[in-house]
Amino acid sequence: MTTTNALGLAALLALTGLPAFAADLATTTYSEHVDGEGNISLPAEVREHWVHLGSWVVNDDEAPGAGFHDVYTQPEAARAYRESGEFADGTVLVKEIRGVEAGEKTTGPALWAGEPQIWFVLVKDTQERFDGPHWGEGWGWALFKADAPEQNVSESFEGTCKGCHVPAQQTDWVFVEGYPTLR
Repeated sequence: MTTTNALGLAALLALTGLPAFAADLATTTYSEHVDGEGNISLPAEVREHWVHLGSWVVNDDEAPGAGFHDVYTQPEAARAYRESGEFADGTVLVKEIRGVEAGEKTTGPALWAGEPQIWFVLVKDTQERFDGPHWGEGWGWALFKADAPEQNVSESFEGTCKGCHVPAQQTDWVFVEGYPTLR
């Protein structure tokens, strides 16, 4: 990119009010985690390179979301959210659910995360680029199991994801109250 083009892009982004990193999210995300047909893949190495937004523990083995939940996003997506209060187009959220381990520690009874069981992946799509069972309410939705992390096993957004996310509808379908990094 020439200096003139870079300055033009910076000026355009300044006029739109979008930080440069937020505008780049859609291009980077879709090229890396969503193919041309809208199939979502599980991003690799999120624990090593992405921002940890927060954790949840559902400590009831009978609950549909039982386990230790850690949620991650790209650094630029977290930055864009903190600046705008909204998830930028192209934001990817990865929720890793691991088993809950328990035991007595010197500090008292403790719970900690065990082995990964499943991952949920959400991809923000404000431009409605994709249509299909895994796309709805401005997001792409996917579910991957530890024994086959290369295959989205979600039935559909309606059948697998929507029911649990209805209480978070007012916050763009995401339980943001559990993510202190976004504040």
